[in-house]
Amino acid sequence: MLYTIIKALHIIFMVSYFAGIFYLVRLFVYYKDTDEFPEEKKKILREQYTFMARRLWNIITVPAGVIMAVCGLVMIFLNPGLMKMGWFHLKLTFLIGLAIYHYWCWKKVLKLKALNGNTLETANIKLRQANEIATFILFLVVFTVILKSMALEYWWQLIAGFFVLVFLIMMTVKLVNKNKKKK
Repeated sequence: MLYTIIKALHIIFMVSYFAGIFYLVRLFVYYKDTDEFPEEKKKILREQYTFMARRLWNIITVPAGVIMAVCGLVMIFLNPGLMKMGWFHLKLTFLIGLAIYHYWCWKKVLKLKALNGNTLETANIKLRQANEIATFILFLVVFTVILKSMALEYWWQLIAGFFVLVFLIMMTVKLVNKNKKKK
């Protein structure tokens, strides 16, 4: 019973964490979108986006991430057999990628604060593409957890499907960005 409750909490805070990460990187995109705005409007919006990013990071994303991680560790403690399963090692590998992405997001939050309303040097298209990384990691983790040993058995189909998904999303981002520039 305790394991099931911890698992439910892990899933709830995973959803909260990803919601925070998804919106956070979107705020970076919105900040960058202000480059062409008149100075007064740019200043107000950048101040607001920086404030929102810091609050989102500190109040939702990081706390949800910590609770998610603690629940995950408790589940490993309650069921140490997980550490012997190949699919779980694959999940942990993807979580290392998530940790790297989390670190990148944290550095961008600090950068926005330090910019004090100045221009973010990262290209808009790069921010839009970076916005999809968390989606890819979420897909990988969820499919691995749901499919378990089948994820290892059919690894090449999953990898191929993943690359098709990455390609389609990246092309969609480029297409949307291209159409946006035309307007």
